[in-house]
Amino acid sequence: MLLRMSTLFLRTLREDPAEAEVPSHKLLVRAGYIRRAAPGGYTWLPLGKMVLDRVAAIVHEEMRAIGGQEVHFPALLPREAYEKSGRWTAYGDDIFRLKDRRGAEYLLAPTHEEMFTLLVQDLFSSYRDFPVILYQIQTKYRDEARPRAGLLRGREFLMKDAYSFDLSDSGLEESYAKHRVAYQRIFERLGLDFTIVSAQSGAMGGSGSEEFLAAAEVGEDTFVGCAACSYAANTEAVTTPSIEPVSVEHPAIEVHDTPETPTIQSLVDLANARGLAGRTDWTAADTLKNVVLQLTRPGSAEKELLVIGVPGDRDVDLKRVEAQVHPAAVALFDDFAARPDLVRGYIGPQKLDARYLVDPRVAAGSAWLTGANEPGRHATNVVSGRDFTPDGTIEAVEVRAGDPCPNCADGTLEIRRGMEIGHIFQLGRRFADAFGLDALGQDGKPVRITMGSYGVGVSRAVAAIAEQRCDDRGLVWPKSVAPFDVQVIPAGKGEQLAIATTLAEELVAAGLRVLLDDRPAKVSTGVKFADAELIGAPHSVVVGRGAADGVVELRVRATHESSEVALSDVVRLLTSD
Repeated sequence: MLLRMSTLFLRTLREDPAEAEVPSHKLLVRAGYIRRAAPGGYTWLPLGKMVLDRVAAIVHEEMRAIGGQEVHFPALLPREAYEKSGRWTAYGDDIFRLKDRRGAEYLLAPTHEEMFTLLVQDLFSSYRDFPVILYQIQTKYRDEARPRAGLLRGREFLMKDAYSFDLSDSGLEESYAKHRVAYQRIFERLGLDFTIVSAQSGAMGGSGSEEFLAAAEVGEDTFVGCAACSYAANTEAVTTPSIEPVSVEHPAIEVHDTPETPTIQSLVDLANARGLAGRTDWTAADTLKNVVLQLTRPGSAEKELLVIGVPGDRDVDLKRVEAQVHPAAVALFDDFAARPDLVRGYIGPQKLDARYLVDPRVAAGSAWLTGANEPGRHATNVVSGRDFTPDGTIEAVEVRAGDPCPNCADGTLEIRRGMEIGHIFQLGRRFADAFGLDALGQDGKPVRITMGSYGVGVSRAVAAIAEQRCDDRGLVWPKSVAPFDVQVIPAGKGEQLAIATTLAEELVAAGLRVLLDDRPAKVSTGVKFADAELIGAPHSVVVGRGAADGVVELRVRATHESSEVALSDVVRLLTSD
């Protein structure tokens, strides 16, 4: 393939677009790979479409290698299937809904579990038909409240979604393992630095769930890793190592006047100054902070009250809470005038008229300094299991660097950032149950099918590669996905263009993809060099004055290394790596 800059549909920019916030967004626009069409929607220009297609080709190859068969569904889907699965309501405001001229309701598909389940039910009915893996690469839609960061958070995106259908749980585990390995191969071939982390299943449901996160400072996902073992997890999925009940006998509750102490720090300062309960070593970790939240279920205007008790040195992570109470939306409660029994700043778990969950660190038998449910008063020696009984536990606090690893005895957690590029789920029988997906077993009895779901963000992977493979000069594509292998740049006004054209044709004949910068002489050599580095081909060949003597300059984009080589050796050098 030979592309010519003189005819390529391309315009590079010297300045960052005003709306761009992250490197991938800035560089993909500046280098002429994408253009903004609408909030959260981007047009793929020729160079961008080449990269996107190469990423998709790798995904296709690895899916076929594990027996995946490709299908393709419409993006516009009827309400009925999603109503039956419960997700028409569960998705809340996150999906695009619309009506046709007859008033029938549709959605723009965010994912296709329902349709795959119905398709298999329609065509397969015997145990002999299973297992089967089906997949598609298709545009998905989600009504992001704040689309940003270019391809990393859009309303329209290209995704590969695959689904396995098995007769047994052991079959599902095998299919899941196949996809896990296939995903590792995909992301390795894409040249991505990634981590596999334990994750929450969220709207997908099911049992096992893992995310593939590409390391990136701008990533929206916070995850943890243990330096002492292989443990890694999304912060939403981190669990607290079990804490043994406290068996110490504690004195009875004491209530104290603690005016003007609505914050944890003001309470600790007063407790130490006054020596409450005979102590002057109080810390925030000795206090029990009670945070009032309100939950809103999809399709319901009613607000459900939830109070969460956590050690006072910890903050509640609303994202972690929301992952565990899904599909409810979570917000801080602020209408205290409507609940005079909830005294802001002085709430305690004693005689609390609300659902009450505690962090696992609030162990049975532990004693706390906490609110007395009276203005300006707190209580000491408030014991879990004696003076209050939680309705359960919830992993609600922000995860910190240095927290103990839940997987090994000696390790501590490190906080890292990344962006999701893949997610795999063991769905189990949730969708099979909803639609009655059975196969006739060997014994003539129906067998309920069990499913797995496996997604790769194809367009997001392009952005992830751009985030990881860039520098202050532009993009640095790995050879596996670059739009072309080498850019040939004639530098000068003499016979360099003719020599460069002949070289480009020889490189194409050798099987390489080539971009020839054959723009008119009025385009300066400096501009050509800057564009080459911005666009980011793995190699460039500069055909300058020395070409007349059989010498050209070979540049390696990733390392900025350059060397003079014989013109006659260029094809061999670029086809041997």
